Amino acid sequence: MLNSGIYILEICIITFAMLGLSNPGLAQDDVVQAETIEVIGITPAHGIGLPENMIPYAVQSATSDDLARTRSLDLSEFMTRNLGSITVNEAQSNPLQPDVQYRGFSASPLLGLPQGIAVYQNGVRINEPFGDTVNWDLIPESAISSINLIGGSNPLFGLNTLGGALSITTKIGFTHPGHSVEAYGGSFERIVSTVESGANNGVLGYFFTGSYFEEDGWRDDSESDALNFFATLSWRHEASSTLDLSLSHGNTELRGNGPLSVQLLALDRNTIFTSPDITENNMVMVNLEGTHWLNDTVQLSGNVFYRVNDTDSFNGDGTEFVECGFAANAGFLCEDNADLGTAAEEVIVDQFGNPVSDAFDAINNISRREQEGFGGTFQTTFLADLFGHQNQAIAGASYSQGLADFDSQVEIASLNPDRSTLGSGLFLPDESTVIKTHTRSWAVYFTDTFSVTDTFAVTLSGRYNNTSVVIGDRNTVNPAPELNGEHDYARFNPAAGFTWQFTPAVSLYGSYSESSRAPTPIELACADPDAPCNLPNAFLADPPLDQVVSESWEAGLRGTPLPSLYWHAGVFRTENKDDIIFISTGGVTANEGFFDNIGETQRLGIEAGAGGNWNELDWFINYSFVQATFETDFAVNSPNHPFADANDEIFVTDGDRIPGIPQHNLKIGGDYTLAPGLSIGADLVYNSGQYLRGDEANLLDTIDGYAVVNVRGTYRVNKYFSVFAKINNLFDTDYETFGLLGEADEVLGPAFDDPRFLGPGAPISGFVGVTFEF
Repeated sequence: MLNSGIYILEICIITFAMLGLSNPGLAQDDVVQAETIEVIGITPAHGIGLPENMIPYAVQSATSDDLARTRSLDLSEFMTRNLGSITVNEAQSNPLQPDVQYRGFSASPLLGLPQGIAVYQNGVRINEPFGDTVNWDLIPESAISSINLIGGSNPLFGLNTLGGALSITTKIGFTHPGHSVEAYGGSFERIVSTVESGANNGVLGYFFTGSYFEEDGWRDDSESDALNFFATLSWRHEASSTLDLSLSHGNTELRGNGPLSVQLLALDRNTIFTSPDITENNMVMVNLEGTHWLNDTVQLSGNVFYRVNDTDSFNGDGTEFVECGFAANAGFLCEDNADLGTAAEEVIVDQFGNPVSDAFDAINNISRREQEGFGGTFQTTFLADLFGHQNQAIAGASYSQGLADFDSQVEIASLNPDRSTLGSGLFLPDESTVIKTHTRSWAVYFTDTFSVTDTFAVTLSGRYNNTSVVIGDRNTVNPAPELNGEHDYARFNPAAGFTWQFTPAVSLYGSYSESSRAPTPIELACADPDAPCNLPNAFLADPPLDQVVSESWEAGLRGTPLPSLYWHAGVFRTENKDDIIFISTGGVTANEGFFDNIGETQRLGIEAGAGGNWNELDWFINYSFVQATFETDFAVNSPNHPFADANDEIFVTDGDRIPGIPQHNLKIGGDYTLAPGLSIGADLVYNSGQYLRGDEANLLDTIDGYAVVNVRGTYRVNKYFSVFAKINNLFDTDYETFGLLGEADEVLGPAFDDPRFLGPGAPISGFVGVTFEF
């Protein structure tokens, strides 16, 4: 584990070195702050945005002040507690590895989930090339200036924008001058420290932040650490040109021990099923972005980037191999081919060609992903009037490439008494995978917002995407030439909408939009039902999959009847055609299977929210109803389902709910100023029940719904120094956010015959900290 003291010292040294740059050329007294413009970016590239009342879809925004006030650990925790229609599945029980869901679409770090949210940082799409996954641990919360969560299948944000897009803008020395050091700690031996420094002289500016997180975790064998750095150098030329060069670096080692058998959960919520489950990320990203006004009505903007992320994973698990049945093979392990008859018995051999003893009862799945991405976006904004009416037109193009080297191997292991695994040094060559993938995407897009009147505007948008995915087998020990292939996808996605501000305080919006998602390399490499893979490892074939196309309708009202009060209410419907899901064919925790197009799915929902301030109280409330359903009848493998037929199948019918997505989500929160410098705050999060993964036919009971309350308080001693405290899960509620079907008896023995596994939420915890600003 990284040593927290060393990294805190390094961060402080770097910070105070940067502070030296603020003399005298970047003196704090000479700081020039850019004018704040209340607009929301409507494309990934920075440029000119639109006022919210001219955007024809739902938008939720937050600033760095909002994140600081709520004392959230990271961006995912902030969104979970504050933004409407956001829920999480804590599949890994690690605070930095949540499956974040928006309107029933996922942005998750885990391979195997259908990803439906595009995430951008300063115009760079940070969904990983291999599986479109999102690593929340690599987004430093202390670097965030603002976020916009944009609903619907907005084609302007490109691939993966099925349910929405999250656009993150980071801090620069012109918007966030000043310096601070913050540290806090408490339960689970958690230590978090952050430093920030920014300044400018009107022409040049810098911003730097570093953060370090370390904890033992609340479950057994779940210690984790995360180190993040972010720095930006900025240049401003009067009001006509900008350049920002940013560097991001994240180095994390996270342990997430997954869901527990319900019977084991009843005995000990802190325990693990099997371990370890380690994910290590090492990421570097460089991004250069800029804008330039050609004249009063034409602006050029764009960016170029390079990003690399090396991910190592080590997962200890129970074995799917069985004791051989033939007398000649007694004492050895065989493939579990019972459904093919005894004549199909196949002895497992190691890398030396020797049969493997049946004394081994576990495996270690070991994999490495080296992912590299580069590309850029260029766009032009035109603000000239059209036919005597205000008009904003944007045209742009983007190009990116994603390269991934993936290799994996399976090590034979034994289970220790605590259900951790002990490797043997013996590997299974037939289970190894070595592949290279190359994803190339280019697109052209446009959007035009035309003001028909001072209060009524229409918007037309479109984007043409062209994506190629090439997969090549590089395994010399266990060649799989059937993996080799090239897959091409292209589509034009349109959008149209309107806004009508029929009173100064109330506006109406409505829109229709389409977007698409090309199958990822991992999905294409694991799409053969006759050759299921073991996530996140062995891939055996790449039959073609169709791209997912989403069609979204939404409408709503929003208003600001008072400067201190806002509200919003809307409805939406998104239908996915040729949706892709992972279909389990087995595995102790249902991680063996394949990806397949299963027809249509739908997310139908209602959203409502309000907030504002009253005297000394800042408050908000957000409610959403999301009905996520399958819209096509199909049979699906679910070998651990108690009601599966003789072929291990259950039958999904039109209208069955998609597992893992609660229908009802409610959030209430606020902060109250008791006295100058003293404030307290609280929030409540409620989620209703959800079906387990593996129960797509909705034949079993749902997981229970839950409500969790969190509180916080801050006292500013003087203009430099403040102290704060927070308590998560104030009432120590036992709750679960996630569930699936598995085989507990393979590890725990025949007495553990309940196939349900649940992901427990964290118990009560408390933290105290200090902040020094100057």
